[in-house]
Amino acid sequence: MAADSGTGDDGATGSSTQTSASNEPESAVETARRQLGRAADRLDIDPNVVERLRHPTKVHEVTVPIERDDGTVEVFTGYRAQHDSVRGPYKGGLRYHPEVSRDECVGLGMWMTWKCAVMDLPFGGAKGGIAVDPKSLSAEEKERLTRRFAEEIREVIGPTIDIPAPDMGTDQQTMAWLMDAYSMQQGETIPGVVTGKPPVIGGSEGRQEAPGRSVAIVTERICDHYDRPLEETTVAVQGYGSVGANAARLLDEWGATIVAVSDVNGAMYDPTGIDTQSVPSHDEEPEAVTEHADTVIPNDELLTLDVDVLIPAALGNVITEANADAIAADIVVEGANGPTTSTADAILADRGVHVVPDILANAGGVTVSYFEWLQDINRRSWSLERVNDELETEMRAAWRAVRDEYEKRDVTWREAAYVVALSRIAEAHDTRGLWP
Repeated sequence: MAADSGTGDDGATGSSTQTSASNEPESAVETARRQLGRAADRLDIDPNVVERLRHPTKVHEVTVPIERDDGTVEVFTGYRAQHDSVRGPYKGGLRYHPEVSRDECVGLGMWMTWKCAVMDLPFGGAKGGIAVDPKSLSAEEKERLTRRFAEEIREVIGPTIDIPAPDMGTDQQTMAWLMDAYSMQQGETIPGVVTGKPPVIGGSEGRQEAPGRSVAIVTERICDHYDRPLEETTVAVQGYGSVGANAARLLDEWGATIVAVSDVNGAMYDPTGIDTQSVPSHDEEPEAVTEHADTVIPNDELLTLDVDVLIPAALGNVITEANADAIAADIVVEGANGPTTSTADAILADRGVHVVPDILANAGGVTVSYFEWLQDINRRSWSLERVNDELETEMRAAWRAVRDEYEKRDVTWREAAYVVALSRIAEAHDTRGLWP
């Protein structure tokens, strides 16, 4: 499967998970609150801080009317949930999807708070979007929708307030329109109001590739932790969009054997190894993976291949209670957001399968967004080499922080990442206090 979006601050997608009691999905905010509670139980922190973090600071709901190409007017609903800004301006993606809702934005905004804190970035978490099917819009309608949405939320975003980025259903062009609409109303060009823009108007080199690069870096780190040389490591990658393709190609370059990659039509499988450079990514040629394959297997089968590392980099909720017992990989590195349900996570932990969470693994997106923001406010661009060097430095530092908690406590890798994030956020809240 190719991910719907792999270039936003939060990597690929996925916003709900299954409860342990049933197969009914729970909302993103319920999941985020439960994860917060589990991490808080591991730490000696003020319960009043935890209570504050259970709630967003603000949620903005706006109506977004646009004129359709046929002359009719249609009204959509847009949201911007701002969860926590104790460590810096809000940061998070804008998605265009029919299921965008208040609770989804709140939950995903909470996850962005944790992700920024794990990476030790001076940002808080936010998320927003419009409840619309972007495939139903012409390019002109999407531009009008974006520009009107930018005006509706203009007072609550800005380079020192809240910095949106691409997500599901949005892209570099969407961010360019949003930046232009904001700048026109402000009377000056303000590239730092969004990240994920084209480089020609202040975007950063390496931004689109960053989530996949961070997945590859973290995969190399955890293999090293368990004394697995990449040259002796087999990898299966579900999803050959921006995240999956970039991760697969880097790991291939570094010596790993990529035995399977997939898109929505199925998976290309070769136990002797795939030349990943010869297989076009979803961005390069949509849904072309199986056309280049001698052997095609279903996506479900890819997830249960007998490999050393599994990288789910397509959609959320693909590793579930139904297939967790069949996962044969020793290590799972989450390229997508929320690919593992809570029940499956518990099953994998009981089986001794090591799961590196999304809030660490695909955090390259928001990290290079931070670099882009720095370039914009300083009006000085960085080379691709510098971006990649700085990203590796930040990813390795975050890895060490999570690894230290993992080794010090009787926790999973996911719990260790949440402990790192919550410790930093709680300390900031304690230091700043509560006004008045």
